[in-house]
Amino acid sequence: MEHGYIDQELAERHGAGCPVHDRFPLREPAHAVRRATGERGEATAARDQRPPSERSAELNGFREHTLSRGVNPFLYWTLRALVVPFFLVYFRMRRIGREHLPRRGPLLLASNHRSFLDPFVIGTLVRRPVYYMAKRELFEKRWQAWLLNGLGAFPVDRGVGDGEAMNTAREILAQGDCVVVFPEGTRVRPGPLGEPRRGVGRLALETGAPVVPIAVIGTADVRRGWRIRPRKVRLRVARPLRFPTVEETSPALAAAVTERIWACVSLQWRWLGGTGAVGEEREGPARPRRTPERVGRATQELSGSRGSAREEARTA
Repeated sequence: MEHGYIDQELAERHGAGCPVHDRFPLREPAHAVRRATGERGEATAARDQRPPSERSAELNGFREHTLSRGVNPFLYWTLRALVVPFFLVYFRMRRIGREHLPRRGPLLLASNHRSFLDPFVIGTLVRRPVYYMAKRELFEKRWQAWLLNGLGAFPVDRGVGDGEAMNTAREILAQGDCVVVFPEGTRVRPGPLGEPRRGVGRLALETGAPVVPIAVIGTADVRRGWRIRPRKVRLRVARPLRFPTVEETSPALAAAVTERIWACVSLQWRWLGGTGAVGEEREGPARPRRTPERVGRATQELSGSRGSAREEARTA
């Protein structure tokens, strides 16, 4: 028998003001608790099943906030001051080619995507706020949406060709800011690089902003459940690519520009030791990297062969 029924029986027998009732207050039966919990679950499900117009209006609110107010200065720069030393020490982060990044003006950073840490790691390359797209599912929780929006993220509805997100990225670039784009469209697990989508090519042609190819390696092994493990993270930055501005971009032209950008990303990826991109065929075995020990050994062998040749010439 549930405790709630026992308390109710004692209250009816001894009166509402009896000591027993005061010491043991009435508790709702188990089925009432289950019913209340079910109502809360139904309320949450009803919020998730809102009409598309209401959801799109909420997403547009986050995009408008990004355009009108930008990042939260206190949140962004405070978190950056804490995160950069942590990345440099805990992840032994190396940033190669930072001198290629323009310090001002519109800028597109095109990178591969392996981990949720990629936007934050890439953001350490420049000394100004960066903006990036994040899937709309991350904006369903209010506290998480506020945090991401304050750090420069704006929502994108993946898989449906979200034109509003592209317009937001174009307006951010028109304001002279920096946008991070992941041409793969989603995180790609360990293995070769994924197939790029032509959105980055469209942005490059429609805005005329320089595109900087970037490769990130090591972030895929950082997270294991809720644990953040110490793994070596490296980034390599290529020289900016510039394309002419086109008013009406055709899919073929956008795809050609995307392939050019992705080829540079793949080159940086291979330089860092990553496996080849999808669709690439390796021409013969990979050449070993020339380390100082290998160069010194080759020099000794060459000098030794020259000395033996001189001795043979003398004896002859």
